[in-house]
Amino acid sequence: MTLAEDLRPALDLSQIQALAAADMASVDALIRRRLASDVVLINQIADHIVSAGGKRLRPMLVMLAGHACGGAGADHHQLAAIIEFIHTSTLLHDDVVDESDLRRGRSTANALWGNAPSVLVGDFLYSRSFQLMVELDTMAVMRILADTTNRIAEGEVLQLLHVHNPDTDEAAYLRVIERKTAVLFAAATRLGALAAGADETLQQQLYDYGMNLGYAFQIADDVLDYTADAAELGKNLGDDLAEGKATLPLIHAIACSDAQLSSRLRGIVQDGDATAMPEVLAAIEVAGSLDYSRQRAIEYADAAERSLAGLDERPALAALRGLARYAVERRS
Repeated sequence: MTLAEDLRPALDLSQIQALAAADMASVDALIRRRLASDVVLINQIADHIVSAGGKRLRPMLVMLAGHACGGAGADHHQLAAIIEFIHTSTLLHDDVVDESDLRRGRSTANALWGNAPSVLVGDFLYSRSFQLMVELDTMAVMRILADTTNRIAEGEVLQLLHVHNPDTDEAAYLRVIERKTAVLFAAATRLGALAAGADETLQQQLYDYGMNLGYAFQIADDVLDYTADAAELGKNLGDDLAEGKATLPLIHAIACSDAQLSSRLRGIVQDGDATAMPEVLAAIEVAGSLDYSRQRAIEYADAAERSLAGLDERPALAALRGLARYAVERRS
């Protein structure tokens, strides 16, 4: 059964946000309290990136997973804040590594304050997340989050190894996604289940859901880098190409094009030639690479939904289904 054929209850994004609104207000308040520092520059940079908002999907997943497993409370709010701090710190570091100047439609912290302050405030957010983690005094929580942050760091290095590398194939691309994106989604949903008192089997189901959702979300995001309206997306189209990153649409086009075109595309990746965007768009259109990539995202979203089989039917479960569908249907 595909997402389009599935008739099980699922909420749209506005309904999901309404369902989670009270919890997310508590999470946001906790985030702002725990961001505070007597170092003024930390407050300025941290507030800049946190106030940019976004949809707060990762902390929301903590709350929804908890409610889907029977209930969520103050520990879930703290876990959600931890997840958001870890995510925010990775954004600060990513923007420095990628030399990005735009995120969510706003100037990046490194564009405004420089690279060194951005990296150091990212470190502050990492360490603050570990302070919050220790306060919960639960070894299982600390183990999950320590393993997760370590894998995210591995993903950063792994991605660096593939920059300007035209030999990056789909398997290598997916290994980067697993560590850079999916592991934090999976940690969020597993922690939500753990804090709700779920057994190991149910925790694993929610972990699998989060992992598959992360894959679907990132593949769909990489499709948007070639198809979205820049204003809607909140970043410059073609950024991945300029950075020499071969994501799935381009990887597929290189693999499926004739020798001459494939060689040209490989050269574009090596050079990070953003001016060649029209050529790349034409090549991925001819190869059917966007449709292929969208289908791969849908496959992971379907797998995310299947991971929820057997959970009690609750509004939070319908919300988790809805997020799987939103991941591949969104435009920004």
